[in-house]
Amino acid sequence: MARRSNVQPDPRIAGDPESSPPQDPDRVFASSGSARRRGGWSGGGGRWLVWTGRAILWALIIVIVVNGVRAPFERFTQEGATTGATPEPSDSGFPMTQAAAFANQFAAVYLNFNASNPRQRADRLKAFLPEGAQEQFGWNGYGQMSAGAFQFAGISVRDSANAVVTVTYQAGSRRGLLSVPVYYDGSRFVVSARPGLLPAPGPAGLPAVGEPDRDSATESELRPQLEGFFKAYAAGDQVDLQRYVANGVTIEGFDGALSLAQLKDVVVPAGEGSTREVTAVVVWAVSPGGGAANSRTDDPATQPAGLEQAYRLTVEKQGGKWFVEAVQGASRPVG
Repeated sequence: MARRSNVQPDPRIAGDPESSPPQDPDRVFASSGSARRRGGWSGGGGRWLVWTGRAILWALIIVIVVNGVRAPFERFTQEGATTGATPEPSDSGFPMTQAAAFANQFAAVYLNFNASNPRQRADRLKAFLPEGAQEQFGWNGYGQMSAGAFQFAGISVRDSANAVVTVTYQAGSRRGLLSVPVYYDGSRFVVSARPGLLPAPGPAGLPAVGEPDRDSATESELRPQLEGFFKAYAAGDQVDLQRYVANGVTIEGFDGALSLAQLKDVVVPAGEGSTREVTAVVVWAVSPGGGAANSRTDDPATQPAGLEQAYRLTVEKQGGKWFVEAVQGASRPVG
């Protein structure tokens, strides 16, 4: 007969299912949950940093894009605001060229009057004045004035319909300005108010410039050649001109409208080289009819006029002789 052993197994020995005491379900759930939380935080914290970094990066990209779009837009709006504050005449829709021509014509009528024939001026002014305007437009009908050399000087555009045109004129020995207010209705102009006479500015002060050092030897060498050139230049004879101009160069002449009265001066600045820039001062003889002078009388009005002119010439030495390459109006030396 088998005897039951009295030795009780130690319940703490692993591997024996019966040796494990029963566990409290709440404690088991709490323990396993704590273990999962400890294991989860090691990976969850890394993902949180990645997403945070991505959010910051996207925020930076959005800021850069917004600033990049906003900067040119702000410049555009600022420029638009500046243009709107002081619009250029070309942006106003006002026809400046036509207004200038209209004002020039008006000034030519307005600034020429003679008490011996006031009706003529009044009739001519009608084409420029609004209906009901005083026919002489401010002139009292006495005295006389003669003006000419009318030129457009400027325009101040107020809006698409109104502007003030400034015209220059010459009356005797005086230069002046006439300010002409004009109105434009979309197809026609009218003088919208009394014009105003203004003084023209005087000539600019010209600073003194010292005489350059001169190459007298080259001046003496050039003088007979240039004298022959200017005679042929006045006559416009191409066959004769080819004797004085450089190879391959064609220079048109005056075709006899002038004749050379005098080669007054030849100025060659000191220097060297086969190509030089020189200045020639000539006196042209101009007949009263505009042609070359051939006859002289005791009446000054019928004698040819002498007109002193200055030219800058480019000359080149070829085969020991100077030839003209180009001729143009002289310029003042720069000090």
